[in-house]
Amino acid sequence: MLSSLINKQEKLAVIGLGYVGLPIALAFAKKISVIGFDINAQRIAMMQNGIDPSNELSKDEFVGCDIVFTNSLDELKKAKFFIVAVPTPVDEHNIPYLIPVLKASETIGKVIKKGDYVVFESTVYPGCTEEDCLPVIEKFSALKNIIDFKLGYSPERINPGDKEHSLANIIKVVSGCDEDSAEVIANVYSLVVKAGIHKASSIKVAEAAKIIENTQRDLNIGLMNELSIIFDKMNINTYEVLEAAGTKWNFLKFSPGLVGGHCIGVDPYYLTYKASHLGYTSKIITAGRVTNDGMGKHVAEKVLMHLLENSDNVRLAKVLVMGATFKENVTDIRNSKVKDVVNSLKSFHLNVHVTDSYADSDELKHEYGFELEKNLANDYDAVIITVPHKEYKKMDDAYFASITKPNALIADLKGIYRNKISSRKYWSL
Repeated sequence: MLSSLINKQEKLAVIGLGYVGLPIALAFAKKISVIGFDINAQRIAMMQNGIDPSNELSKDEFVGCDIVFTNSLDELKKAKFFIVAVPTPVDEHNIPYLIPVLKASETIGKVIKKGDYVVFESTVYPGCTEEDCLPVIEKFSALKNIIDFKLGYSPERINPGDKEHSLANIIKVVSGCDEDSAEVIANVYSLVVKAGIHKASSIKVAEAAKIIENTQRDLNIGLMNELSIIFDKMNINTYEVLEAAGTKWNFLKFSPGLVGGHCIGVDPYYLTYKASHLGYTSKIITAGRVTNDGMGKHVAEKVLMHLLENSDNVRLAKVLVMGATFKENVTDIRNSKVKDVVNSLKSFHLNVHVTDSYADSDELKHEYGFELEKNLANDYDAVIITVPHKEYKKMDDAYFASITKPNALIADLKGIYRNKISSRKYWSL
């Protein structure tokens, strides 16, 4: 398999060209022939012109790549090695939404041949690849795993906005349906991953490893958020506490904040969902999720209390929310918890303006029902800095004084202006 890919006798295909799939496809396309497949024709057209629809990769990163972008099944059939990198979100009830990965499995089933390899990168609960996806592939292909084709799983570790921890620089976990397939899959990924390969003993182990990476972070941030609520009631600044505690060599450095995005705020629900189907109700993981999902409302209520104490007419109060993406310095708004802050503020009948130097206003309107404010006012009663974009870190006390009333609150969720705001009341998580 490896030699035929290197000699370009065979092709590798990546299905799903979003934040995860496109970087993988382009990395392989520097070495071998690649087919980039996506069902979105508009996105395909952009990538054919060297444009990343997610605004993560520059045009230069498309240069020198042996890749065909397509939404044609006939073109996809030319591949021998398939990588599936479609999204795996949760629905409004926090239940895993498997339609994209099952549709991708159906697509695979329609194009694979004997001797092909299929590797899933989409984050799922342990067992999903073999118990949910594999039967779909076998149904539509009339082929059998191990006998006719080989199945594998390699959890993605792409971090949007992070230029340091790239695909090549992160150890890649791989797994296969048998020892031979795991070895082949490891060798193929070695073409683009320089940090090293870790072969998991089974597909389920690899799936579980991915889930707990983000569940662990979620729980630690949840602890910090709960501590911030407790310390706030004690009039203690959480970040000062964390700085002091951080002087101990084995203290883990996490901080409070909104927990959104398509990993930390989603992956734990896949594990608790699977656990419930096995007759076990998660306690600790669920507690962390409840805490983190409630932080948007907590922030809004804190701002409301300030307005009740400092505004003559709360219904006329104006609040500016700075930051709408799920994390700093990215355009990605998927599962952004800023919407919880905005919706909670609006439930109090407040006049809410939102600004962001990265987010797309039309996309926000479509997904969450609010737009970006084009012209900021100079009389805000409160400003909430939800996402610490690099542009915001340059702002100072004078700037906030210029856009707010004298008795306004500056709510700095990530503490980036601590000890820098003196002309207005300051609060952070």
